[in-house]
Formats: sequence, structure tokens, C-alpha cells
Amino acid sequence: MILKKISILNYKNIGQAELFFSNKLNCFIGQNGMGKTNLLDAIYFLSFCKSATNPIDSQNIRHDSDFFVIQGIYEQTDGSQEEIYCGMKRRSRKQFKRNKKEYQKLADHIGFIPAVMVSPNDSILMTGGSEERRRFMDMVISQYDREYLDALMRYNKALLQRNSMLKLDASIDDSMFDIWEDVMAQAGMFVYQKRFSFIHEFIPIFQAYYAWISQNKEVVSLRYESHAQSGNLLEVIRNSREKDKIMGYSLHGIHKDELSMMLGEYLMKKEGSQGQNKTYLVALKLAQFDFLKRTGTTPILMLDDIFDKLDSVRVEEIIKLVEGDRFGQIFITDTNRKHLDNILHRIGGEYRMFDVHDGIINQTDETN
Repeated sequence: MILKKISILNYKNIGQAELFFSNKLNCFIGQNGMGKTNLLDAIYFLSFCKSATNPIDSQNIRHDSDFFVIQGIYEQTDGSQEEIYCGMKRRSRKQFKRNKKEYQKLADHIGFIPAVMVSPNDSILMTGGSEERRRFMDMVISQYDREYLDALMRYNKALLQRNSMLKLDASIDDSMFDIWEDVMAQAGMFVYQKRFSFIHEFIPIFQAYYAWISQNKEVVSLRYESHAQSGNLLEVIRNSREKDKIMGYSLHGIHKDELSMMLGEYLMKKEGSQGQNKTYLVALKLAQFDFLKRTGTTPILMLDDIFDKLDSVRVEEIIKLVEGDRFGQIFITDTNRKHLDNILHRIGGEYRMFDVHDGIINQTDETN
């Protein structure tokens, strides 16, 4: 899937933009805070029906404006075109349309335009709570497995209902707990099995990318842990019911799954240097790209200011990766023109260059 054109109105600090893109490489140059990341976020929004940086849709409307609109024209491998539209007014529900037909459920759109963004915000995968790492697994698997997303939504609904009952002071009939715990166990085991299979296949891909970028200097891995590994998930949840009533929330289930990021036998976030941490996250996202590509459509790849805190050797290896044939359409932002000039010199193929300043985006004369 190739994004041929995007039109933006009042999205974050971008007042208005209409841009036509290269099928291969698109470069955006500008200082921090000028709107480079906001542009990539608009592209992300068209794939995932939400912002990568702010989940509250209304807060993505430009200050002093009453609405935002993002519209993308895509080209499929057979040459056919797809029009994706998203619009939102303040105090109104957002609209999401494919070829002018509104989706009944936003979940139906997930996976249609696979995309991967690599950005400084990825550091939360390592420094944040376990929910951030579960979200990473969910984001990847949901893009190629619709049943997974359905099961995850069923589980989360049952979890919400169970937690609501746990918070009540009044006595609740045990049969009500049984109903929601049955749903949690059934949907939860499905989610667990999908996550387990994904991580098993994903680890060697991730390790290969890390080895490439680091030139085999370190050994890394991922360790998946779940309450579903402790035995029958329904029994695990039910055995915790009385304790959960005291706490007021569910202590056990796949909503507590953890994905530990390891450097050797130690947690990367505790033992890794800034460069190793950044390499880990970049390798993780490139492996995500590779994994999704194997399942079907080549994703759009967005690289947002990824060269900061990497030594010259690791930057060089990433540039070698980007110049290869394995990637499709790429969007890169940077404040350092030298990095992009190096990439363009090596690739020698089709590209477009854009200048970003105070939310205004202009294509430069430098186009190949």
C-alpha cells in the first residue's frame, strides 16, 4: 500500500497541507517542534484511527479551530486507489470513511493499511509499565489477525464488568462473577496463545535486526510471562476472587501479561546504555515491520528522528538497512540534514524532500 497524497486541515499545529509523496522515500527536515512528528502522526491516524501520541481525539484539533480533517489517497499493488477520510468536530464523534462509506466499527479498519512508526516515544516501551509492552503486542497482532482483536475486546469488556462488581459494597451473586470470569478465561486463553505464538516467531527476527545494527556486539531477547502459564486460566482467576474483592480489582489474567526486554540475562532498561536502548527499540520496530510484511501487505514505515543517541557505526548500519529492497514506502524526519544526505546518496533512487517550519510543509526543489 502506497500513500500517494495526504490532505490535512487543523491537525495539531498543521493548519493546512496538501502533499504528494514518492513511492519510495520521503524526507522531512526541520527543527524540533516545527510539525514533523505531527505530519507522521496524521499518517499514523489514517492507519490506526487514532493518534500515536495523544489518545484524546479532541486534543488533536488545532488551537482556535473547531475541527480537523485528514484525508489520504492510497494505491494498492494492483493500481487501484483507496480514499481514507477522518474528520472530527469538537464535542462530536469522529467519522472514519473508506471510499466515502463510513465504518460501522473502527476495528474493521485496523490492518487495512499496516504501518510501523519508529520514534523517540518508543522509549516508553522500555521505561513504562507492562501495559505499554502489552499494547505493542496487541498493535502488531491486531494488524493481521481480526479474531485476536475481537477476543481482546471481549476480554477487556468482561474485565471491566468484573472490576465494576468488585468495587461495589453490596453483595453480588457468585453466578454473576462466574459469567464474566468464563468470558475472561475463554477470550484470555485465545489472546495468550496468539501472543505466545507471535513472540516465539518474532524473537529470531528481532535478534537478527539487533545483531545487524550492533554488529553482533550484544545478545538480546524477549521474555513473555503470563498468568495463563500458571495452569487453567479460569481456575487462576476464580481462586483470586476473594482477594480481588478486598483489593477492588482483578489481580490475575492476561491483562497482567509482561514482556521483559533482556540484554543477556538482565533487563535492558537497567543494564543498557543509551545507544543500546535505542538500538533495541529500533530493532524491535524494524522486526515488527518485517513480521507484518510476511503476513501480507508491505507496511508504511515511518522513522521519526531515530538517529539521535546512536553512534556513527549504528547509524551507518540503519542506513544500509533502509537502502535495501525489503522496505516499501518510507517517511523519515530529522533535524540533521547530514544523515538524510547520506541516505539519499546511497539509495540514488526516487525521493522527495520537504521543509517543515511552524506547521507549514513545503516540498523543496530537491526531488529525484
